[in-house]
Amino acid sequence: QVQLVESGGGLVQAGGSLRLSCAASIGTFSNYAMGWFRQAPGKEREFVAAINWSGRSTGYADSVKGRFTISRDNAKRTGYLQMNSLKPEDTAIYYCAARRTITIPTMNTPREYDSWGQGTQVTVSS
Repeated sequence: QVQLVESGGGLVQAGGSLRLSCAASIGTFSNYAMGWFRQAPGKEREFVAAINWSGRSTGYADSVKGRFTISRDNAKRTGYLQMNSLKPEDTAIYYCAARRTITIPTMNTPREYDSWGQGTQVTVSS
């Protein structure tokens, strides 16, 4: 397993932006696919975005397409989630996840990942 640490969450007004970071404590970060999920109070954890090991393949939930962008910097062993045009319904704890694979392009269910961060709170006020 990999240790993942998210940062960048906070309180923002509707229409604003935040960039989340996910720092990984592994040597060969480029062997891992990554994903972002979120969980609002009383709701199940849901898929937000995913990226393959190279960064050339990405996937998004319909609810965030066109507003969120997932990316990664393998040299820095860090993944990112740029969130623009935030809405109150984006309020949740955001988690990054990782799995060692270079063959599966993107994964959009929690059970496909075996390493998780502790989460970072994102709150969007109306």
